[in-house]
Amino acid sequence: MDLKEIQALIKFVAKSGAQEVSLETEDFKINIKTGPDASDQPTYVQAVAPQQMPAAAPAVTPVEAAPTVPAEVDDSANYITIKSPMIGTFYRTPSPDQDAFVKIGDSIKPGDVLCIVEAMKLFNEIESEVSGKIVKILVDDKTPIEYDQPLFLVDPS
Repeated sequence: MDLKEIQALIKFVAKSGAQEVSLETEDFKINIKTGPDASDQPTYVQAVAPQQMPAAAPAVTPVEAAPTVPAEVDDSANYITIKSPMIGTFYRTPSPDQDAFVKIGDSIKPGDVLCIVEAMKLFNEIESEVSGKIVKILVDDKTPIEYDQPLFLVDPS
């Protein structure tokens, strides 16, 4: 791994929002820390003693870090969090030229479609299981989401 690849990896980790990433191969070990307290700590790159490489060396690919979840509202204890039932891509609208399923301030009831999650080229409508009012939408349109990731905050009152 040359210097440009290491710099690209550092930029990738910084943009991904991960707090810490470690990468270790037979030849080297890299530990990258990001975040507010990471500026106080140095980034270490440690080279291991050179060894004879096999004829076909395995390719090293960086592992994608899970996206961080946005901070919730301070009084979120009073709200119901609607979470993603699957991994996929989050869509707020049924198609690019139509309005969003729900907006902040909209009242919802069980069975109302809140969004679409695309998983493996299948578009799954996510329906509400609760009644209330949408207080906050925690995910941007057309972004990847994880299983059990908070999507909406709902005020049940």
